[in-house]
Amino acid sequence: MSNPASPDLPIYELYAIRYAARDAVRSEHFIGGDPHDGPMPMDYFVWLAKSDDHIVVIDTGFTAEMAIKRKRDFIQCPIQTLADFGIAADAVDDVVLTHLHYDHSGNFDRLPNAQFHLQEQELQFATGRYMRYPQLQHAFELDDVCGIVRLNYAQKVTFYDGDGDLSSGLRLHRTGGHSAGLQFVSVHTKRGWVVLASDASHYYEHMQDYRPFTIAFHVGEMMESFDLLKKVAPSPDHIIPGHDPKVMERYPAVAGKQGLMVRLDEMPKQ
Repeated sequence: MSNPASPDLPIYELYAIRYAARDAVRSEHFIGGDPHDGPMPMDYFVWLAKSDDHIVVIDTGFTAEMAIKRKRDFIQCPIQTLADFGIAADAVDDVVLTHLHYDHSGNFDRLPNAQFHLQEQELQFATGRYMRYPQLQHAFELDDVCGIVRLNYAQKVTFYDGDGDLSSGLRLHRTGGHSAGLQFVSVHTKRGWVVLASDASHYYEHMQDYRPFTIAFHVGEMMESFDLLKKVAPSPDHIIPGHDPKVMERYPAVAGKQGLMVRLDEMPKQ
């Protein structure tokens, strides 16, 4: 389903960059397990949105050292991959952090000139009373959280309390659920508004079947996130889940980067 772009708004090119992966099974991804347990691998992405005069990175991934600690398969440094687009790390204007889990907020120190954009509730959650519980703190890395606090002291973080516009062609949508201050992003591309769900829906199957992921701060908000994704997106084909390997199959690869980078501003393959 096509949904033409508005001529009055900036047009962003939009890319998914696959930087890590892990083997997993279905029971790890659904609350209550799965009666047909079997392989269900997970991919890890960051996203790049760029227009003629604006470069935005959505989430910053984790490092090779973190991959060893968390037993993940590290494929490529997500920040170094920017060079494949002719972008130097110090040329990135803005970074949207959808939330502060370890796989979305590492490498923050490698983008020295960027302004970071985060829901205030997420930092409150990551530094607040619930972090005394190992089950909730497990998805965070203390050094990353402290790094964002230091960026704030350096006037490098813009906080949001709900939805907001980073530009007329890039919007932030507060949703919660998976983490207390989770947000997702919609980007205006040549095929219209594309919605980067991040962890509002890890896999296509989560939002299709309303089966929540196992890491959840608020299950009810997670379920409502599926509704909100569908409300914001022009069609289901305009929603990109945060960890689904099918994204790499459905969208055209960047030349010479098969299995590593795809274009999300193109329509998915039928």
